[in-house]
Amino acid sequence: MVPLPLLPHLRRARDLADRHYAEPLDLELLAGTAHVSKYHFARCFAETYGEPPMRYVTRRRIARAQDLLRSANLTITEVCMLVGFSSLGSFSSRFRELVGETPTQYRDRWAAQGGPHIPGCFLFWRGLDRWPTEHPDDASGSAGEIG
Repeated sequence: MVPLPLLPHLRRARDLADRHYAEPLDLELLAGTAHVSKYHFARCFAETYGEPPMRYVTRRRIARAQDLLRSANLTITEVCMLVGFSSLGSFSSRFRELVGETPTQYRDRWAAQGGPHIPGCFLFWRGLDRWPTEHPDDASGSAGEIG
């Protein structure tokens, strides 16, 4: 049983993984965010969320890769690097393991359905997670940024 006072710290570490999935993340960094040893963190995280922390990070990265493959005109290598993998081979094998098909098969299957694609150059220029939002009470009409 995970101690109740530890749950907010585990949530903080999971939130960090969700926000910074594309950056280099390791068990030491996530455990430091939760203010516990990496061994205790790994046990408690797995007990709380049903999977080890690094598997959670990998699954988060693959989910984001799926989004990009469905909607952006990017190469598999570009997607691999954008979601935080440093090796195309590791990315492809993990993707196939979790999704059941290769990234190329996945992208081609979605492309055959005729969905719209965002040009890759726009994503690189604008950034993945920094989209403008309109604020109705903003008198100047300027857009703020999330992030």
